Amino acid sequence: MSNAGSVAPANHIPKRILLVEDNYLNRQMLEDYLVFCGYQVLSLADGTGFFQALADFRPELILLDLKLPDIDGYTLLEQKSCRQDDRSIPVIVVSAFAFKADQQRALELGAKRYFVKPVSLRDLKQAIEEELQRS
Repeated sequence: MSNAGSVAPANHIPKRILLVEDNYLNRQMLEDYLVFCGYQVLSLADGTGFFQALADFRPELILLDLKLPDIDGYTLLEQKSCRQDDRSIPVIVVSAFAFKADQQRALELGAKRYFVKPVSLRDLKQAIEEELQRS
């Protein structure tokens, strides 16, 4: 009996996602879901190690909360856009900020997509797949 169709090829390299989310339960749920979907995930509870994580982990996509305890996500987006090596990494914002002005500001600072919490995991997964295909 062969189950080759259900197993990823041995040479399959999972895409790397950097998750920046300060809420423990949200971070754990998103990380577990993304790992279940086959991604390699590095999660941060704040923005302190953001740029070191970009250098060391080399993510292919970033999921970013805007309200962090030490620095806001807008500042990280702005700083990231000034860094040549990191500029092309797509960012999907997942935030509790529901105002259009928040969404517009994040998109102007370089975010590719914006989701308001609570987020549909199916919609988020689809957005991740689409952004990874573009990059």
